[in-house]
Parts: sequence; structure tokens; C-alpha cells
Amino acid sequence: MIFQGYIFEDKNLKNTIFTTPFISPFLRLIANSILRMTGWRIEGQLPDIPKFILVGAPHTSNWDFLLFLGAIFHLKANVKFMGKAELFRNPFGWFFYWCGGIPVDRKKSQGLVEQMVDACNRSDKFILTIAPEGTRHHVTEWKRGFYHIAKNAEIPMVMAIVDGKKKALRVGQVFNLTDNMEEDIKAVQGFFSGMTGINPRKKYITLKD
Repeated sequence: MIFQGYIFEDKNLKNTIFTTPFISPFLRLIANSILRMTGWRIEGQLPDIPKFILVGAPHTSNWDFLLFLGAIFHLKANVKFMGKAELFRNPFGWFFYWCGGIPVDRKKSQGLVEQMVDACNRSDKFILTIAPEGTRHHVTEWKRGFYHIAKNAEIPMVMAIVDGKKKALRVGQVFNLTDNMEEDIKAVQGFFSGMTGINPRKKYITLKD
């Protein structure tokens, strides 16, 4: 399958940065060491299910990326992320594939949600990481693409909750979607209610009763 200037493999790459022999264990050792030195800890485990959306929040700092990267290595997970199609073009497109990237071509008639659902359906195992706020800055509501991807792919969500006050990232809580989108969104946001993230000065979404 060809996307304007680069090739998108129908099947998962044999290895990613999270599963490459010798390299992945070395990076995992570094990640665990950094987590210990900075005082952060990972609580919980990812569920033993083949496909789900890993919902990470609150997203309040650029350091969130390094925290989640460290957590993924610590948990020995093999995750995917969405990236602009341009990143996956030669000469360095292979690197973003190796990092678990899935190209999103916003010029295609097929929307972002459909592209991610298609990628999910092509995979035997599929863990897609998403920060539903879409930005580290203050937002009043979440973008809902993550919900539509999970709903259309018929896969659950798993929470990754950043607790900046206690310097902990809690993972493992599973949420299965219902037919009521508004109640589902409210329920998922409820997992993150009261959390401040890495940067406590960033006010988080206030949930209404």
C-alpha cells in the first residue's frame, strides 16, 4: 500500500524500538534508571488483551513524552502512535516506523479515524497511545477522535493516569465502551479527575456533575 512517496506495510514491522533484540533491553535499562533517579514510578500493569487504546492524561508538559516512553519500556509494551504522513517519507521514514509510528494522511478522503481503524484491523496486536487533549496547554474539552477510533474498531480503552503530585503513572484500568458516547466520555474523564499532571500550574479540565 503506497502513500505519496513512501510505503506503508500492511503487516506490522517485525521489530520496533520496543522489541528489537539487544537495543530494546538496553533502552529499557536506561529508562528504568532514569525513572528511579527522577523519583517517578509506574504503578499497575497493562491488561493481557491484544488490542486497545492507551489513553494518557493529563498532558501538561513536554516531559510527558519522556515519561510515557519510559513507562512503555518499563512495561515491555509494543505501542503505536499517529504521525503526520510527511514524517514517514524517505530518507528517514523507516525510523518513525521503527518507533511504532502509523502515518496519517490528512489529504486522503478516508479520515483519520478510518485510517486508524484500518491499521487496527490489519494487526494481530494493536496498542495505540493517544493524549485526548491534543496539546499540553489548557483545554476545556477533549478531542473525540480517540473515542471514535475505539468505538469503530470495537476495542476497549486502557487508562494511563499521570499523577504529578505523587510522581506516579498509573496504568491498567480498562473501560469498555457503551452505546452512550456522552456518558462514556464523562466516565473516561472521571478516571483523570483531580490529577494535575507534571506541571501543576496547568489547570486541568473541570468535570461537570
